[in-house]
Order: sequence, then structure tokens, then C-alpha cells
Amino acid sequence: MKNKIRIGSGAGYSGDRIDPAVELIKKGNLDYIVFECLAERTIALAQLQKMQNSTLGYDPLLEERMKACLPDCVSNNVKLISNMGAANPIAAAKKTVEIAQNLGLSNLKIAAVFGDDVKSMLDFESQTFLESGDSIAVVEEQIISANAYVGVEGILTALKEGADIILTGRVADPALFLAPIIHEFGWTLDDYPLLGKGTALGHLMECAAQVCGGYFADGALKQVPNLGNLGFPIAEINEDGSFFITKLDDAGGMVTQATCKEQLLYEVHDPTTYLTPNVVADFSNISLKELEKDKIEVLGASGQSLTGKLKVSVGYHDGFMADAQISYGGSYAVERGKLAIEIIKERIKINKIEIEDILFDLIGVNSLFKSNGEQTNPAEVRVRVAAKTATKEEATRLVNEVETLYTNGPAAGGGVSKSVTEIIAIQSILLDKNKVIPQVEIFKSNL
Repeated sequence: MKNKIRIGSGAGYSGDRIDPAVELIKKGNLDYIVFECLAERTIALAQLQKMQNSTLGYDPLLEERMKACLPDCVSNNVKLISNMGAANPIAAAKKTVEIAQNLGLSNLKIAAVFGDDVKSMLDFESQTFLESGDSIAVVEEQIISANAYVGVEGILTALKEGADIILTGRVADPALFLAPIIHEFGWTLDDYPLLGKGTALGHLMECAAQVCGGYFADGALKQVPNLGNLGFPIAEINEDGSFFITKLDDAGGMVTQATCKEQLLYEVHDPTTYLTPNVVADFSNISLKELEKDKIEVLGASGQSLTGKLKVSVGYHDGFMADAQISYGGSYAVERGKLAIEIIKERIKINKIEIEDILFDLIGVNSLFKSNGEQTNPAEVRVRVAAKTATKEEATRLVNEVETLYTNGPAAGGGVSKSVTEIIAIQSILLDKNKVIPQVEIFKSNL
């Protein structure tokens, strides 16, 4: 049993950069590297892909990441944990076996952790969405996916069986980091103060470069060095749960008390009661200490017993999104943009285009901050029309109307873009934790 371990963060979302992760594996003296690649909507999209092809449904960058990282993981004895399994961890594990064998890497144990798909457990008579309060029966025919945020249990099983690579489905983000800590230190699943400390580490690390300044920088008051070569973070944790966050010396970015504070509050509604599958974490008494440049010690996190419930993200078809844009520049750009919007409103009435919801923006003037409309006078503006429709046909009719502004609207419009995409909506329910049993299957790479 080790008295300290080092964990690197290899990704903060599905499309994240790969080269910083490779650098961590090579130079970071790591025991583990964790790739956190799932968002709420990501897994619903993966389920759609799996429905069309049973061998897919995992992260689209899995192959590229594995080819780049596996050789160095093997040569540096770094275990890899990731939720890149998405909607199909078994297919992801099989693909990883194939990649490992093609790379000449043998005797690797690759684990698929699944059981988070709880669509068959939905109760359309009693369950309601947390966000809207509606019965889930309202969208019963439109449901694509229902995945529970499970905890560390399946990953722990895989680690006990000696897995070198672990690919999960929907696991709570901090649990990807917490599981190897529990495994290495022999923590028990009812030692909630320790689990709270490990969860704080996971929360700080889960978004990769954000804690190294990527989401901190504003280009003015908060300057971050060498953002073009931004590094990913490393956490070193001791058996007692104390830990520090750092990065490679030659990587861009910075790890400071301020970057850690911002990430600590990221997506946390109540720092005293951060609900996770394995602990209700308490971040309210955390203190941060700068040990040296780019090395921040984190102390004071704790936790308390579970709620007994798991959050479940339910993805469902919810109509179509029409999005069309056109730019105007030069004198009276804003006035011509406003006129373009009035023309589109009139065309919607004339053609009786059926719309459930619609938004008109002048990007650069009032797209994000509506009060700015009369306070600025930019030399260029981009009109955006975005709408929700019940059918693809109505969405297409709308975006085509924006395109006709080329010759039927204000002068000098250009750069039209238009798209029609299906809307995958996400809402949440709660499910009894005891009903969700993680499962593990081990595959081996043999040459």
C-alpha cells in the first residue's frame, strides 16, 4: 500500500487537447491518468450513435487518445481511467484491445465498467423531472437515454482485478479520481471525511486545464503565461487526504490560490453540501496554501453520509433547432441588422412558419447582454435567428428565409450560415442507489 500517489488529468471534456496528456504521462511521474470526457448531452448523443451501430457509442476521440497515450502509459507504468466508454464501455474496451495489439502492447488488462444505463428502470407513473416538475411520462415516446451518475464501486472492482485501463460509462466526475485513491490507500466507503477530501481533489482536477488558468484568464486583469502551451494539472495526495495541485515546470499556465478557488466553486451550488454518489462533500472549510510556485496545498475538505439517491440524466428528442446568421458591416450596420430582423419576422407571418420559440440576436450588440443595444455603435454586426420547431421541415423553411436576405434584405449582407439540428433535451430524476449495480468485464490484449 502506498503512502502517496500522483494523478494527472488528461482531459476536461470530450474534444480536449491530447498533447498535454501525453506530456503528463511522459514527465509527470504519475501513478494514474484520468480522462474526464462526458457531459450530460454527450452520452445521449452517444446512445443515438449506438442505436445506429452497436459497435459504436463511445468517445469519438478514444482511438486517437489511446494511440497517443498507451505506449507511454505502459513504459511509465501509468494506469488509465476514463469515462470515454460513454454509452458503450464494452465496445470501447474491445476497440482499446485492438489498438493495444496493433501497437504491440501485450498482457494489458482492459476493463469495461457499465450498469449506469437505467432506462429500463424508469417509472412513468411516479417519477417527475427535477427541473420542470413534469411527469417523465410526458416524453415517454421521445426518450433516448437514462444514465445514472454512479460512484467508485465499479472502478474499484476493476482495480482489484488488476486492470491497467478502465473505461466507464456515466460515472460522477470526481469518482474517476476518488476510486484510485480509495484503492491505493485502503480507505473504507463509510469514512466520509476522507471521501470528502478525495472528492475535493477530483473536483479540482476534473476540468483539466481550467485549474491551470485556462478558464481563469481574461486577457486583462488576470494574465496567465503561455496559454498556447497550457498544461494539465497533477495532484499528489497523501494517505491522510492532504494533497496539492501542480503542473509540469515547462508547461504553460499557472496553478495559484486564485485558479484553484475559481475551479473549486465551479458548478457547486452549495459548498457545504456537494452531493455525489459516494459522499456529501463539504468544501466550506477548505484552505489553500502556496507551497511554492505552481504548487497549491489543499486542506480542510470533509464529508458526510449519503443521500441514498443517484442523479439520473434523461435525454430525449425535443424538436429541432434552426440557426441562421448573416453579417452587416460599415455605416449603419446596426440599423441594417435590425431591419433584417424585422423582415424575417414579417416573412414568418406571411409564410405561417410554425415556431415554438424564437430568439433574434445582434451578435456584438445584444446577444449576451440585452441592455447594450443602445450603448454601442459597432462597425459590424452579425444577425442571428435561432428557433425551436416541432419538425425539421419548419426549421428548414426558417433558415432559408434568412438566406434570402442576400438579395431581398438590407444592403451588403454577407457570410450567411444556416443549420438545422435535432434538439436533444436533458432533464434529471433521482433513483434509489441500491437499484443500480455496476458491472465489470475484463478484456486482455494478447499478441
